[in-house]
Amino acid sequence: MLFKDKLISDRIPKHVAIIMDGNGRWAAQSGNERTFGHEHGVEAVRSVVAGAGEIGVQYLTLYAFSTENWSRPKDEVDALMGLLVQVISDETDELQKSNVRLRVIGDIKSLPQNVQEKLAWSIEKLNSSTGLTLVLALSYSSKWEITEAVKRIAEQVKLGKIEPSEIDNELMDRFMNTSEMPDPELLIRTSGECRISNFLLWQIAYSELYFTPKLWPDYRKEDLFEAIYDFQNRERRFGKTSQQLVS
Repeated sequence: MLFKDKLISDRIPKHVAIIMDGNGRWAAQSGNERTFGHEHGVEAVRSVVAGAGEIGVQYLTLYAFSTENWSRPKDEVDALMGLLVQVISDETDELQKSNVRLRVIGDIKSLPQNVQEKLAWSIEKLNSSTGLTLVLALSYSSKWEITEAVKRIAEQVKLGKIEPSEIDNELMDRFMNTSEMPDPELLIRTSGECRISNFLLWQIAYSELYFTPKLWPDYRKEDLFEAIYDFQNRERRFGKTSQQLVS
């Protein structure tokens, strides 16, 4: 039986986040440059986006490029930016047919101008979609996001629009890049690495973590369904005891 057929339809996580890792290692296994892995990772994105839409996931956030990734070799960064523009151009019509909406989180102003323009074009074209919201984390890191949120809150305090006593978890949520979406219930990382890598640290306080050894270019929708099946078989206590949940 396929994992998709085992899923409980009313327990599908609303928001799934994925750290797409392993493109470089996948390419190295065949003696190719890292960019070869990034190019083949696009098919994994297509499959996972389609799978998420099929089962009713509302938000799918993909960690596509971190602020730390700017320190990679210039040739690789340039190739990634070029690939991003190409993929957006190639995939937007198909996303529209699939009723997928697009959002972006991160330091967008640090991206090349042509990338910013292509993203804005795609977001506008897909804005009326009502199905899955695909969220791309680009030039993103959680420490950057939290720092920026604190700066904006401090400015509001300085202007007298917020009292320090009003600062709580809910207010912090409103100043995060993800303010219009629920926190992820499930965070997946591919490639066998078991770390978070500065991704959604505020939002994943109670997320379930799922690590798989499969490299990202080999990841497909059935792998996503397997992760969600595992998620559905976990007990989520949120600080309570198992006995309290049963009661």
